[in-house]
Amino acid sequence: MPLSAEALTMADRAADLLWTAWTAGDVIDELPEDVRPYDHAAGWAIQQRVGERAGPGYGWKIAATSAPSQAVIGIGTPLPGRLFDRFRFQPGDTLPFAGLHMRVVEAEFAFRMASDVPAGASREEVLAAVAALHLAIEVPDSRLRDYPRAGSSQLLADVACAGQFVLGPEVPDWQGIELSTAGTALWINGEKAATGNGAEVMGDPRTALVWLAEELAHLGTSLKAGEVVTTGSTTAVPAISAGDAVRADFGPHGSVEISFSS
Repeated sequence: MPLSAEALTMADRAADLLWTAWTAGDVIDELPEDVRPYDHAAGWAIQQRVGERAGPGYGWKIAATSAPSQAVIGIGTPLPGRLFDRFRFQPGDTLPFAGLHMRVVEAEFAFRMASDVPAGASREEVLAAVAALHLAIEVPDSRLRDYPRAGSSQLLADVACAGQFVLGPEVPDWQGIELSTAGTALWINGEKAATGNGAEVMGDPRTALVWLAEELAHLGTSLKAGEVVTTGSTTAVPAISAGDAVRADFGPHGSVEISFSS
């Protein structure tokens, strides 16, 4: 159901507040009551308007696909969030630490799409539209000070805690890999900080991808060729500090390394 002109104006005001906080490296306590979203339709409208301010996007993240990540942000349902070009980094990069508020890091499996996914696509059709599987690191963040209590509608408005993202190497012959049992680990400054596997991500990262395709169709959009989808944390979510060196280890499939500025 389309939003009213008044609701769209409220969405623009909320998006201005979130984007100003994002670009200033600041946080707000919560969105003011007169522009706060109380359902996912309103939250999604705000996220779209944040996207207009952020500029080009290249794909999607899915927040809260694992129990540990749900606990971090205080919700029990996954949420889609746009990945923006301006916050994309490469393996080996030093990522800016100043301005981060959640200060956590995640080891994730990410898919790159070969073709568009139409509404109503089956699981088989969604998976057939994948070009490649990649290893990835996400550094989620929030513009809301008390994000564990913000609720799913405000977090959806806040781009599902989107922050920095690093797309790592492609995994050869991924179709034959049992991702649910694929082990992962996060190392911080040479010490193991967390371990897990693909089953943490809704039982299998493929399931998360199919969920996103269905959810985007409900929201009036769809996955497009060339887009990247990062499917959520495969481990408990360890904290990071300024100057840390991080390695996401995916066993025989490879690893991704980054560091943070001091």
